[in-house]
Amino acid sequence: MIARSTPNGTFDAAVWTAQSTGAWHFVSLPTELADEISDVVDHSRPGFGSVRVSARIGETTWATSIFPDAKRRTYVLPVKKAVRTAEGIVEDDVVTVHIDLG
Repeated sequence: MIARSTPNGTFDAAVWTAQSTGAWHFVSLPTELADEISDVVDHSRPGFGSVRVSARIGETTWATSIFPDAKRRTYVLPVKKAVRTAEGIVEDDVVTVHIDLG
């Protein structure tokens, strides 16, 4: 068996809101990172295909999940209000995100 390292990554992405609610804010992972993550996660788990991660923007780190988004063909990371407030983030800001698979 070949040992595989867990994909982690740092990337820049624009913050966007979900059209259906306008309240949920997300960033989209780069497709290359999403592909690496998809290659190592257990797709037989129940649920929406979510993957537990630790995320960091600026000085704020939080535990959350990323979710597959078929329309965008990548995973999306929700950026909760507490993080946006702490880091002064608004829609369309480009932020530097670091994620570690949990």
